Amino acid sequence: MSDQKTGMRKGLAQYGDAAFSLFLRKAFIKAMGYSDDALSRPIIGITNTYSAFNACHRNVPDLIDAIKRGVMLAGGMPLEFPIISMHESFSHPTSMFLRNLMSIDAEEMIRAQPMDAVVLIGGCDKTVPALLMGAASADVPAILTVTGPMITGSHKGERLGACTDCRRLWGQHRAGAIDGDEIEVISGKLAPGPGTCMVMGTASTMALCAEALGMMLPGGAAIPAVDADRLRHAEATGARAVALAAEKLRPADIMTPGAFGNALRVLQAIGGSTNAVIHLVAMAGRLGIELDMAGFDRMGQETPVLVDLKPSGQHYMEDLHRAGGLATVLREIRDQVDLDCVTVSGRTLGAELERAPAAWDQAVVRPASDPIHAGGGLRVLAGSLAPNGALIKQAAATPALMQHEGRAVVFGSLEDMAERLDSDDLDVAADDVLVLQNAGPKGAPGMPEAGYIPIPRKLAAAGVKDMVRISDARMSGTAFGTIVLHISPEAAEGGPLALVQDGDRIRLDVAGGRIDLLVDEVELGRRRARWTAPAATPKRGYAKLYFDEVLQAEHGCDFNFLRAEPLER
Repeated sequence: MSDQKTGMRKGLAQYGDAAFSLFLRKAFIKAMGYSDDALSRPIIGITNTYSAFNACHRNVPDLIDAIKRGVMLAGGMPLEFPIISMHESFSHPTSMFLRNLMSIDAEEMIRAQPMDAVVLIGGCDKTVPALLMGAASADVPAILTVTGPMITGSHKGERLGACTDCRRLWGQHRAGAIDGDEIEVISGKLAPGPGTCMVMGTASTMALCAEALGMMLPGGAAIPAVDADRLRHAEATGARAVALAAEKLRPADIMTPGAFGNALRVLQAIGGSTNAVIHLVAMAGRLGIELDMAGFDRMGQETPVLVDLKPSGQHYMEDLHRAGGLATVLREIRDQVDLDCVTVSGRTLGAELERAPAAWDQAVVRPASDPIHAGGGLRVLAGSLAPNGALIKQAAATPALMQHEGRAVVFGSLEDMAERLDSDDLDVAADDVLVLQNAGPKGAPGMPEAGYIPIPRKLAAAGVKDMVRISDARMSGTAFGTIVLHISPEAAEGGPLALVQDGDRIRLDVAGGRIDLLVDEVELGRRRARWTAPAATPKRGYAKLYFDEVLQAEHGCDFNFLRAEPLER
């Protein structure tokens, strides 16, 4: 009984006798009712990310059934196994705090259990990058599918979708235009079924970027969660996993620098979430690939936003599916992507694009000659306030605020903001700049989606819809407004953001790619000498590991020791 490192013989528990290890493994797996014939076939692991706390993954059991069917039709043996499941609204303090933990779970369980290939089931926001980060580190043949976007809801004849419309209508509620009873009714209309947010939030963004990266079979990113096509795609994914096991096509063979370039290009073209930059950087770091943010910024200047989807446009993900999905986008930018990159199908991206159904008339993906936004979805910023960079989703910002100078109104923490933001005594005007400190990777902790600072109640009631808002936090891809995010170094690390005081002047110049604090170096030196670091970090558990190892936004907020090439610190 030699260890052939496939199927049940792969990764045997160590008892000092390999033959006994295999015998014992078979004895226990047979307690599940499997036959010798079943156990002799290629073993395909399936990550079960279902959770009763995660509505985005409500359809995972149905997907698993379809994946299993595909695996067995292709001659493999499917074995599902549990893995961490995260939902943005049910993760304290934030799902970003737990993303790296899920990636560790994925990596170690893929490596520890005997599987020749693995099917990854992602969905809500951080699950897709966490699974791909773990799979990249384990480097076992892997293929991704997702739960798919929700269908839209309706209220009084108005089409609604989570969570851009959540934020828009909540803003109206804060301004007094929608009362408490109606907002409760609306809460039952925004998410009418299983699946992820049906706008260009982080989940939709990461699904499209993962397909562009080559880790998902064509067409899978945009299929609604309730469509029969979603199950057929899952079945095809299961069948393809068996082939991957035979071909030994690994994540490192697919997730190449060129493939990441394609994902970044698509991110700009779809007007995707700022979160995707952090996730793609982290995924690349697991493979020893450093993404060029200056190059990404140039992509934005070359690549217009083509997808007319909320929050940058008007449509929803089910409309993008009906318009042809990612293939329709790729056709418009095919001269700007690397068509020679190999995908999980075994074919190149160019070959898959040629195999896609012919284009038809549709109004969701604009031609490059008539874009939603001409300057790209995201802009990378630098400047005295963000020496290591920051981001703005310019496609969802107010044009009149893209060049702006204003007085800082500073909140030192999430708690400070919650306590004072809606106070009638708050000294704030519409042309001020709202500043949130200590909401970054360590400061919050977990870099929550708090960058979408609400308009102070008294200004919202007066009709103010947008203001320049800056922080070291993130924001949901479903959010909109003139919001500068991911400022690095964060305030908790003593970055310039920590030194901003009420009344300071801040200048935003999106066209110039800058965010600057207009305070002279002498004064900043005095403030720096008085600055003290936040309270001591946790002494035990995952929180200690997090604080000891988490990196800043420009390195994807990954744990340093999980990178292929850890940074010297």
